[in-house]
Amino acid sequence: MLPLVVGFDWDEGNWPKCGKHGVGRDEIEYVISRARFVVDDPNPGEKRLRTAGKTEAGRYVFVAFALREKEAGLHIRPISARYMHRKEIEHYEKEMARFAQR
Repeated sequence: MLPLVVGFDWDEGNWPKCGKHGVGRDEIEYVISRARFVVDDPNPGEKRLRTAGKTEAGRYVFVAFALREKEAGLHIRPISARYMHRKEIEHYEKEMARFAQR
């Protein structure tokens, strides 16, 4: 779904915001790299994308991110991440089941 990316873009600008909800970098990268869907995020200032998925440990995570072109190639820059709430998990599971039936 995503164009070919060469890595993730982490620094002191995005990591504190992503990590403040307790989601680890490895969890964020896992969810993004195995995304079953990616949708536009309605951010007016910058083109951003959203996805959600399960970590290796089975925790459900929502992630907003941007794609950034760097000298070395295209990178994913996570913007925000958090664990999903119960109702979001139920909706996610329902939609993934519907998707699997197609």
